[in-house]
Amino acid sequence: MIITQDTVAIVSGGASGLGAAAAIALAEAGAKIVILDMNDNEGNARANAYGGLFVKTDVSDPASVAAAMDSVKAAYGTAHIAVNCAGIAPAAKTVSKGAPHDAQVFANTIRVNLIGTFNVASQAAALMATNDPLDADGSRGVIVNTASVAAYEGQVGQVAYAASKGGVVGMTLPMARDLAQLGIRICAIAPGLFKTPLLEGLPQEVQDSLGAQVPFPSRLGGASEYAQLVRHIVENQMLNGEVIRLDGAIRMAPR
Repeated sequence: MIITQDTVAIVSGGASGLGAAAAIALAEAGAKIVILDMNDNEGNARANAYGGLFVKTDVSDPASVAAAMDSVKAAYGTAHIAVNCAGIAPAAKTVSKGAPHDAQVFANTIRVNLIGTFNVASQAAALMATNDPLDADGSRGVIVNTASVAAYEGQVGQVAYAASKGGVVGMTLPMARDLAQLGIRICAIAPGLFKTPLLEGLPQEVQDSLGAQVPFPSRLGGASEYAQLVRHIVENQMLNGEVIRLDGAIRMAPR
């Protein structure tokens, strides 16, 4: 898909971190951006900086997502790109100090990371399906979901997070097959160790230690590098149904 000034891009979790980087990259490529997030202040500031739209949205709630899609339709008529970055990452073991993993924490992680991704992807796809074909291939839209290397190598304390991201990996191909006849592509990115607000809050020596675990380049990934891949997926027509690891060749150890 060629990004133009008529392209409308929805980014969940776009107020900060990887989502903010993706929103910036798409806006700088010319797209109108819509940020879906729970953070009013940062979401509005980010959207306003690029002349876009912010909609406070709980991605785990299908009604909240439906209301957001109505706002997108009212403002811009449709959408062409959706990037799913909203997520949480609680740390808890299956059993810790004799107590089982909190079932509510597990369920909430699944609701936000997996069901939230599904809600935005499926509802954005329904909006994209109304588009006229954009090119000779019959393209109507592109969806980029965010998984994680934890989907493959979840570490100690990541049982909920890994399960949620494994679900994102698992639905990528069937969703791409479902949407093929509508001209909508879908891929997922599985980032490794990236310099997000979560890791930026750690002491510098801890960040350096984590970065040193990456074979090459031996550092934490930058959010802009994630955003570059988002844009490439959007623009490369043959990328579809694939989960792409973006990790510097790291394979996570148990802890």
